[in-house]
Amino acid sequence: MSGVPAYTRGMEVSDAIRGLRVVRAFRQEALADADVEALLEAGRRAGSSKNTQRRHFIVVRDRDRLHELSTIGDHAGHLAGAAVGIALITPVPSPAPGAERSLMWDLGGAAQNMILAAWSRGIGSAPATVYQQERCREILAYPDGQHCEYILSFGYPADPSDLTRPLRRGGRVPLHEIVHHEQW
Repeated sequence: MSGVPAYTRGMEVSDAIRGLRVVRAFRQEALADADVEALLEAGRRAGSSKNTQRRHFIVVRDRDRLHELSTIGDHAGHLAGAAVGIALITPVPSPAPGAERSLMWDLGGAAQNMILAAWSRGIGSAPATVYQQERCREILAYPDGQHCEYILSFGYPADPSDLTRPLRRGGRVPLHEIVHHEQW
């Protein structure tokens, strides 16, 4: 694999997609710098509408700061135990109807790339939605005109079986129930 970037090594993409599980409990073990860089590179490489690349990432490793961030949303508690949190920062979305639709599409692609890159390396993750916008801005000190809607937590699963646990029955609607051809 000489000459192949480190972030492209690992499992096949289809295996990562099928095997992906949300992990909210992490071992208290730091992630290697190379792994964190691979996650960031995966996010950076995501497509971007008209190549605008309107995203920034804030990497948080500090335990106290992660604990503070765990209070910015109703279901953000997993950030307190993460090895790394990565805040996804964009320009403030426009309030005009239909404006900036591509912004969240682009951000979702970057987040999914990071999550799949992590999974392929044995690193679990979970998203947290930011409900307390001003508190998040205070903690992360991003400038006015920027916005944080999501923070991703990353770490090695506290329970290693999380990496191989079977899918829950009924976890996904069968494909034949959601796919239509040509028209509904």
